[in-house]
Amino acid sequence: MDSDFSRRSALICGASGILALSGLPALALTTDEAASLINKAVGDINKVINSGKSAGAMYGDFERIFRRYGDVPTIARSALGPPARSASSAQMRAFTSAFSGYMARKYGKRFREFIGGQIKVTDARKVKSFQEVRATAKLQGRAPFAVSFMVSDRSGTDKFFDLLIEGISLLKSERAEIGAMLDKRGGNIDKLIADLKRAG
Repeated sequence: MDSDFSRRSALICGASGILALSGLPALALTTDEAASLINKAVGDINKVINSGKSAGAMYGDFERIFRRYGDVPTIARSALGPPARSASSAQMRAFTSAFSGYMARKYGKRFREFIGGQIKVTDARKVKSFQEVRATAKLQGRAPFAVSFMVSDRSGTDKFFDLLIEGISLLKSERAEIGAMLDKRGGNIDKLIADLKRAG
């Protein structure tokens, strides 16, 4: 992942963060509801980016945004990939918590580069069995770029479950990175969880 893509990823992942999921979402969510959710999310992101808060305070804000608007358990399970099938319930809870904090710290560290930037929702449309909400990210001194949030109500509430930055799935990128981290730890999920609590 090049530095330019990483910086662009950081702008979104505060909502995020971020992140190619299993299962089909429910059909009840409307396009207007999906657009409303992401409008609220990007409004919160924009406030944090330009709040003037310390880095530590921003990390906490980004994690709260991620948990409020993102389907975090599904995102975390997808990021872990196939090893999630053999993980215990306790391990998945611990991994999900560690992953959430890791994402907030990892991308939050880059957010000072985006002071004065803004994300704006442009439109939304139904795609298969979920809703795609498209937005434009505008940064000072850089050309605008496209961002798409994938939204469903599969979790029981309206949440985003992935996003694309100029057509690239951020979650797939994170899945590759988490997989590499797990490989370095010999496939030991507990060691990965312990290290994720400090990583980012």
